[in-house]
Amino acid sequence: MSQIPQVTRTQAQISRAAIQRLYVSMRHLFLRGGYKPLGVSGESMIQAMLSLKPEIYGSIADDEKVELNGLLYIFQRLPKGIEQCRYIKLISREGYDGSHFEKHVPPRRKRDCYRVDEEQMFIEMTRGGSDIYDILTHLTFMYIEAEKIRRNSMDSKGRKNRSWMMLESLIAEIEVGNDINKEVGYTYLNTILGRTYDEIDTAYQRFEKSSEVNNLFEVTYWLGRLSMDEFLTQVDREITFSPALRDSLGHHIYGEKWADNIKKTMWENELFDRPVHIISANLHSVMNCFYAKNALAKKVKYENLEQFAEILSMDGNAELRKIVLTHALQNGMIQLSDTSGTNIGVQIFDTARLDIKNLPTELHFSKKSPHEYPVIIVMDYAFGEQAYETMDELLKPFNNNGERLRMNVKSINIMGKAGILEGDKGDIMIPTGHVFEGTADNYPFDNELNSGHFANSGLGVYEGTMISVLGTSLQNKDILTYFLKSSWKAVGLEMEGAHYQKAIQAASKIRNNINPDVKLRYAYYASDNPLETGSTLASGSLGLDGVKPTYLITLAMLQGCIQ
Repeated sequence: MSQIPQVTRTQAQISRAAIQRLYVSMRHLFLRGGYKPLGVSGESMIQAMLSLKPEIYGSIADDEKVELNGLLYIFQRLPKGIEQCRYIKLISREGYDGSHFEKHVPPRRKRDCYRVDEEQMFIEMTRGGSDIYDILTHLTFMYIEAEKIRRNSMDSKGRKNRSWMMLESLIAEIEVGNDINKEVGYTYLNTILGRTYDEIDTAYQRFEKSSEVNNLFEVTYWLGRLSMDEFLTQVDREITFSPALRDSLGHHIYGEKWADNIKKTMWENELFDRPVHIISANLHSVMNCFYAKNALAKKVKYENLEQFAEILSMDGNAELRKIVLTHALQNGMIQLSDTSGTNIGVQIFDTARLDIKNLPTELHFSKKSPHEYPVIIVMDYAFGEQAYETMDELLKPFNNNGERLRMNVKSINIMGKAGILEGDKGDIMIPTGHVFEGTADNYPFDNELNSGHFANSGLGVYEGTMISVLGTSLQNKDILTYFLKSSWKAVGLEMEGAHYQKAIQAASKIRNNINPDVKLRYAYYASDNPLETGSTLASGSLGLDGVKPTYLITLAMLQGCIQ
């Protein structure tokens, strides 16, 4: 009887299986209504994360070293003080905005969060499944690091060691407002965090610069304290999901309200019948391209748009940005603050009201008859699966007193940040198709942009497949190398492209909501290189290095819209 040959799996296959286990576990726990991070269900997620070893979480698999860059990354995306909370509840929009609870909005991942009491934090989830999976991933990492802190702070008999007791005394001083000797404190953290004095000093400075997070002493103390409480006295930490959140997931409750508000505004301002171009991007680059030169002509010496954009992006120039915004609102721009819960702001530009003579020389705008001037809708970045919800709803006909009116959509333009697999931060990627991670689902399309649009930019330009991943914080080198080296020939990874394309293809080729020949322009700039040590998202933002690719892509898209 012949033996069945053993199948040897590659590390990339093992890692992809770990991602699938994580998502299946998260989906199961969400439907169940809650779990304990160190219970049986939570432990399965922890083990999957440890076997995956995502690049963004650095030394997550090291039993002793606490991953400091990864902690700062997640705390910039979680509500301030979450490390102090034993109970975390994920909710939908349920009326807490009218309460008097202490409210927190993480600047790097905008979501409303409410500190209900000393031990409990409520976090609003209105951006779809990707948002829920993202936060559960961050929390799982947080609990892994908390357990390291606890182990490093106790001796072999389960007693608190001297370093921990000295940290407790430092925290007591901080709480009453007394100054502390930070350098002495670093020596205590040296044992507790398993890091060198220099590493702790650097991490402390980075935490201090981020006003949206507590300092490193407090974060370390509270992570360790709650872990010790659970270990010594069985006071469990817990994550729960509200019934309203479980009922709303998968339904376009927030996206429908958001899209209806845009179409209603266009109708009321007599813009609905004009040619429409949709751009998914940030809420400053299009506005600056159209208005900054005219608004700041007497205040800023102008040479080219890139230099202008760098000045507007610098810290301390908030007053200049305010002048541009005021000028834009007086000359054809409508700004819609989101009240639907999507956290996606919108700007609507009536190009018929632009001062064409004072546009930047990089933009070539030909004269048209009044009804031919395009209307440009700029929507802020969506998040993962939310891209499908918002684009799907935006492309649906407008219900005006029972009459279904289609927008005259001429082009859809997607600019985004992405991880690059071959190249450097700030380089540009031009997708020829999107592939869903973990599946064979793929969305090839004709991109109106190509590498020739950026030939003289001085930046690296890469053209090829983009992978739409389940979560950027779950990728590791094995998976990324597979994407790069396999027949997929991927140039980068992001979270929204396939979701957008799924909505666009349904609207144009199946539902007949928009013209099937709608022009598509996709381009991404590299916010990180997850295959390069020190260049992951956890290493910090692009800063001014992101200005050049952002405006090159914006100009290429705008030129296509206004031709």
